[in-house]
Amino acid sequence: MPVQIPDDSDFTSFKEQCESQDGWIPRYNKGAVTVWCRGEESRTVQKLKMRIVCKDVTAETLYDVLHDTSYRKKWDTNMIDTYDIGRLTVNADVGYYSWKCPSPLKNRDFVTMRSWLPLGSDYLIINYSVKHPQYPPKKDYVRAVSLQTGYLIQASGANCCTLYYLTQVDPKGSLPKWVVNRVSQFVAPKAMKKIYKASQKYPEWKRKHNPNLKPWIFPEQNTLPCISVSDLTVQRADSLENIDESSLSEEKTHHSDDEET
Repeated sequence: MPVQIPDDSDFTSFKEQCESQDGWIPRYNKGAVTVWCRGEESRTVQKLKMRIVCKDVTAETLYDVLHDTSYRKKWDTNMIDTYDIGRLTVNADVGYYSWKCPSPLKNRDFVTMRSWLPLGSDYLIINYSVKHPQYPPKKDYVRAVSLQTGYLIQASGANCCTLYYLTQVDPKGSLPKWVVNRVSQFVAPKAMKKIYKASQKYPEWKRKHNPNLKPWIFPEQNTLPCISVSDLTVQRADSLENIDESSLSEEKTHHSDDEET
């Protein structure tokens, strides 16, 4: 199946999903963070939506944080590795990301096509999984599939913004119920809080680390090799191996204050 680079209608549709309340069931609501899930989704392929209000962070700063791979390694403790593979257009690229799953599950990884667009006072970043011939599934990971994942950042004042994160991922396996519950009650809220805290610290960090380097804003700074969209195909979930982890029990670990509901 050929890969299509998102156009304006795709970004508009994604924004509408983030803003809509129809069909979304609240699963978590505490402080500035809300988490919803879709009522009709299956247990395995669940669609989640999260929102956090960031009172002292500009939309521009949050947008930079979500793009800056070097900085992500400082704050994303679930990440094992991430790197850019190549660029498709001035606002689309392909990258690799691997992340730690709750023990004793196997870790997952992705190869995704990412595209971004400033839209008025909003900023959008969306991705979905693709196949790249030089980056096949790895032995020690389960190759998961992002059916649709992305961020919507909306400015809501001179120094305030709201972040939406919407994701639908096929983890390629039968997951135990405790994993689904933990994602919506612990993992998702904690991830949103981490992004917020990272955004508060980013301006100071960026002043000391290539402050003028922002290829997501200035495409002439992008030094990634060019990739042709014809080299990619859509990563179909049914072409990857499924693993059954539904009988695995949760390993008891201490939850920090950030994780408490």
